[in-house]
Amino acid sequence: MKLLKWLLGILLLLGLLLVAGGLLLPASTHVERTTVIERPPAEVFAVLDSFQRFNQWSPWAEYDPDAAYTFEGPSHGVGAKMSWVGDRSVGSGSQTIRESVPHSRIVVALEFGGDASTASYALVPEGSATRLTWSFDTEHGFNPFARWMGLLFEKMVGGDYEKGLAKLKALLESEPR
Repeated sequence: MKLLKWLLGILLLLGLLLVAGGLLLPASTHVERTTVIERPPAEVFAVLDSFQRFNQWSPWAEYDPDAAYTFEGPSHGVGAKMSWVGDRSVGSGSQTIRESVPHSRIVVALEFGGDASTASYALVPEGSATRLTWSFDTEHGFNPFARWMGLLFEKMVGGDYEKGLAKLKALLESEPR
């Protein structure tokens, strides 16, 4: 009985340490990746400001080729929305363009099973090319588990963003000028 009390006490202490430790972690996560695409900002912007070609360069499209996609709202710009339902590898969710500044910035609201995040694209001219930065931001609030998970986002999201940017670069640079 004494051993059981000790084990219960240790488990309780570990639980408290995990919760308290989680609350000491950052309340938000930011991940970003950058590439230079040998195309002018107007051409890069045209592809990013619409979801019609998203799966041609998306790092997630190949994870579940049978995922179902629906499009709502305008074909491009603020209000354009893409929703998906897929297997466990891509889940279900939506993304909606919330801000669109021609040739320079796009902000997208992301929703995954009730969790809201933001993705953004910043386009900067670099000679005849475009420096594109794709970033992901999410708030964890006071959820200690979400804060612990936030430590993994750099590895989880960062790799996919690198892959997506490489695919977008290859797609755009393979098209005639």
